[in-house]
Amino acid sequence: MSLENDLKDKLNPEQYKAVSTIEGPILIIAGAGSGKTRVITYRIANMLEKGIPQSQILALTFTNKAAKEMEERIKELTGKKLNNLTVSTFHAFGVRILRQEITKLGYRENFSIYDETDKKALIKESGRELKFSADAMDLYKISTLFSDIKTGRKSWNSESDMYRSLYEEYQSGLKLFNSVDFDDLIVLPIKLFKENPEVLEAYRNRFRYIMVDEFQDTSHQQYEMMHLLANKNIAVVGDDDQSIYSWRGADFQNIINFEKDFPDVTEIRLEQNYRSTGTILAAANGVIKHNTNRKDKELWSGNGNGKPIELYSPENEAAEADFIAEGILGISVDEKRNYDDFGVLIRANTQSRAIEEAFLENNIPYTMSGGTSFFERKEIKDIISYLRVIANHDDDINLLRIINTPRRGIGKAAIESINKVASTMNFSLWESIQAILSSSEEECPVSEKTKADFEAFSNIIENSKSMLSGKGLAKKVRALVDEINYFDYLISENPKSEKSARFKYMN
Repeated sequence: MSLENDLKDKLNPEQYKAVSTIEGPILIIAGAGSGKTRVITYRIANMLEKGIPQSQILALTFTNKAAKEMEERIKELTGKKLNNLTVSTFHAFGVRILRQEITKLGYRENFSIYDETDKKALIKESGRELKFSADAMDLYKISTLFSDIKTGRKSWNSESDMYRSLYEEYQSGLKLFNSVDFDDLIVLPIKLFKENPEVLEAYRNRFRYIMVDEFQDTSHQQYEMMHLLANKNIAVVGDDDQSIYSWRGADFQNIINFEKDFPDVTEIRLEQNYRSTGTILAAANGVIKHNTNRKDKELWSGNGNGKPIELYSPENEAAEADFIAEGILGISVDEKRNYDDFGVLIRANTQSRAIEEAFLENNIPYTMSGGTSFFERKEIKDIISYLRVIANHDDDINLLRIINTPRRGIGKAAIESINKVASTMNFSLWESIQAILSSSEEECPVSEKTKADFEAFSNIIENSKSMLSGKGLAKKVRALVDEINYFDYLISENPKSEKSARFKYMN
C-alpha cells in the first residue's frame, strides 16, 4: 500500500488535512488523545515522500523520550535511516547550535553545561566571593530568581535587587569556567542569531520546514527562537487547554502570538478522542469550558460512554495509598491486567513513601521514576572528574571542575591566567599550567604562591596516573579521596547535611 493510500485509510478527515497540508504556516489544535503524534509522524513521512530532503526538516518537541519515539515511528513508516533528519528537544537543538557557533559569543568550543547541582555550587561560591551572609543564601530561591531574570520572566525590583551583584558574579563565573547553564541553551542561541545575522540566515536556509510539538508548553524564549528560525513553512501542534507549565515559563499566549505573526495561518482542529470514553470527555469538557482565553473545542469519542467516574476523598495519605493498592489488586484480578499496565502519578517525590509502603505490604512490584540520579550528585561528579583528568590531562571541562575542589587557593585570577595562556598559545589548560610551572620568575604571570598551588594540583594528577592500571580501583579511589581531604571539604560545605556522612559510608 502506498503512503497516500495509507494516509486516507488510517487518518480521519481533519488528521488527513493536517498531514497533507505541507506549505505555509499551520496551527493544529490537537485535543487530548486526538492522535497528534500520529499526525506529526505521518506528516513528516509525507514530506519525505514528496521529495523534501531530510536535512531541511526540523521537528522540535519537549522530551528526549518523545523525540526518540517520534523518530522511530517515522523510520517504521518510511523504511529510511533518517541520518539527516533533525528531531530534537528545544534544549538539545540549542546545544547543537552552540557546539558549532559558541566561539562567536566569546566562549571556547568545549564548553560544559551546568546542571542544577553545579549551578547552585557556583552561586554558593560566588556568594562567598562577595561576602554574602549564610542567611541570605537560599540557593533554591536564588537559582529560581536567576532563571527568571535570565529568561525574562521577571525583572529586577526592590525585593530582588540585593542579588543583582551576585547574578553578575555568577554570570562572570560561568564565562570563566567556559560553562553555560540550562537556560543559556535557549537564551544564547537567540543572542547568537541576533548578533550574527549571517548565522541566522544559514540556519533559516537549512531548515525550511519546521514542526513544533506541545506548542502550548513553549516558553517566550522558545517561541522567539522558533520565530527567528521560521520561514513560511511552519506547523505547530498544541492545545491551550493542556497548558499546565506556566510555573516554568510556558506561555499559552504563544498560540495567539503565532496567529499574529503568521496572519495567513491555516487552523485545523483535531477533536475526535481515541483514548477515552464519552463519560470522561463530558467531565473534561465540563471543566475546561470555564477556562478563559481558550480556543473553543468539543472533544468527542467513538468509544461509548464507558464506566462512571468515581470520586474518593481519603482521610489521610495512608488511606489514599491503601485505596490505590486495593484498586490495583482488584482491577488486576477482575480484568486480568499485569502490574505494568498501571501507573500512579504524584505531584512530588515526597508523596511516594506512603504509596511505596502500601505496595510493599501488598506485594505489588513497582519502579520509581524521578529523583536525583546517583551520578548527578555533586560528590560523585567531582570524583569522576578527577578520574577523567587523570586519564586525560587535556580534558579542560573536568579540569576546571576540580582545579579548586577542594579549595586549594586557585581562585578566579589564577584561572583567568591559565585561560589567557591557553588562548594565546593554543594550549589545553593542563599545558598552560605546565607552561606556567616551567616559566622563570620574571616571566611567570602568577604569584609564587599561586605557582606553588598549581604545582600541588599538578602533582596530585601526575602521581595518580598509575591508579588506572591494574586491579583495586575502588581502593585507589578511596585513597585519592583521603589524599585530597575531600571528606573534610564536604563537611565544611554542608555542615548540617547528611550527604557527607553518606559519602563516607559509601567509601
